[in-house]
Amino acid sequence: MENRDDTPKDSETVLMALDQISQTIDVMTSVIGRLRTHVLEQAETRQNELQAEMRPDRVLH
Repeated sequence: MENRDDTPKDSETVLMALDQISQTIDVMTSVIGRLRTHVLEQAETRQNELQAEMRPDRVLH
């Protein structure tokens, strides 16, 4: 039969685990945001480089 004395301890453990999961999600969200910014900046830089290479006054050989 289930021991009622373990219920508060189990609830506390579950709440701590949920808090840790929440903190982990916050950190991962932050990292993903920074990665997204980095990739967008790289893509913009590459696009600008390509546009500079395709200038009409440039002679290609």
